Amino acid sequence: MRNITLKLDLYEFNQVEKTCKTVAEKLGLRKDLIEKDLEQLTSLLEFYKDKQLHKKQGRKESKVEVPTATATKCIEFLKSKELVQKFNQLIGKAGITGEETNRILLFVIASSYKMPDTLHALIQGSSGSGKTRLLKIISDLMPAEDVKKYTRVTDNSFYNQDEYFFVNKLVCFEDMDGLKEDAQLAVRELQSNEILRTSTSLKDKNGSITGGERIVRGPIASLSCTTKGETYEDNISRSFLIAVDESREQTLKVIQYQNNVSAGLINKEEQSKIKVFVQNCIRLLQPYEVVNLYANKIRLPEEAHKIRRLNELYQSFVKQITLLNQYNRKRDQQGRLITEKEDLQTACDILFESIVLKVDELDGSLRQFFERLKEYLKDPNQDFTQREIRQALNISKAQCSRNIGRLQSMEYITSKYSNNLRRVSYKVDYWDNYAKIRAKIKDDLTNQINDLK
Repeated sequence: MRNITLKLDLYEFNQVEKTCKTVAEKLGLRKDLIEKDLEQLTSLLEFYKDKQLHKKQGRKESKVEVPTATATKCIEFLKSKELVQKFNQLIGKAGITGEETNRILLFVIASSYKMPDTLHALIQGSSGSGKTRLLKIISDLMPAEDVKKYTRVTDNSFYNQDEYFFVNKLVCFEDMDGLKEDAQLAVRELQSNEILRTSTSLKDKNGSITGGERIVRGPIASLSCTTKGETYEDNISRSFLIAVDESREQTLKVIQYQNNVSAGLINKEEQSKIKVFVQNCIRLLQPYEVVNLYANKIRLPEEAHKIRRLNELYQSFVKQITLLNQYNRKRDQQGRLITEKEDLQTACDILFESIVLKVDELDGSLRQFFERLKEYLKDPNQDFTQREIRQALNISKAQCSRNIGRLQSMEYITSKYSNNLRRVSYKVDYWDNYAKIRAKIKDDLTNQINDLK
């Protein structure tokens, strides 16, 4: 029997008629029987399509019920004083060694997914610095039913999701650099506007093509990893930029942890229990409105980039600290949680590095490199070569070259050629006092909080 391949629209009568005639002639079959079979196939396909659509529309996310005994323990924990610090300790026991500030900052951001004001983080670091591990463990501490993790996203996949697929979900991108421009645009729109609207062509059951609108709703909270934070200017203004600690001290901590794992000194079962406990704590948190009576009394550094958006992020972060403490916070007559002075202090302590990064024109990874470079050189007038710095800081040629190039373009260092025009040396042209800037911002924020009544 011969094989015949055809492209057939079952809703197009003339095309079906012509196809039946062609097939009947080629295969020696009765045309009326072929038409009858195609009609039956069309009916079956419509039935299947309606069934799938009904299943999709009627689908509800399965909610995990927290057992009464477990809920009692979780609520007792959530009523604790210094709750955020205790969460930070649990995160450390769950598998993140070091990174004390970064890990609790990421945890607070991730926990905002079910709240009115969601938050976003962009984790920046060189390849192999531990970005993905940070993201993985923090996301594992959130209820699994509310987390969406992606390694790769195609251009239009977000636009084609169900309308309520992303509502109050934590969305994680293990490699932001792998997202194409359309996918990045979709992420930015969900972050900022909490909705995607797409004008598209739709075909009804009769085969008629009409213009239609597809809608995908948020809000979402998000965690993303990148090695190229400088390329995501739009995302950075919407997100907290978190630079992975790539210092020698942190590297030694990570190596020690890895050795302990290999030696069987890490209790994996205990880590799993901690993750389940924290997940249940998050399940018991409820979305409330928050009123911050101190909102007008804290001023962030005016020299910060995009201060309007930074201030909005800061206020949302303070609200999230209050929401985490909802079991020991008072409410006003409208049922809103009332922010306490302690929440502002906690927020400033955790957010300090992010606030400083917003003031600094160098991003987190580049600032770490520049500070290590200055620490090595000690003398502003000392010349250096890329090979010398690679060996002194123990970094790759690509990473060193990229950072040197960026510092040159920003006029922090200059280059010069030696007599043979082959050997290039460099010199720091702008030796800023980063420690002094940090101290000034820290003192200013601390004094403002201490003056609150």
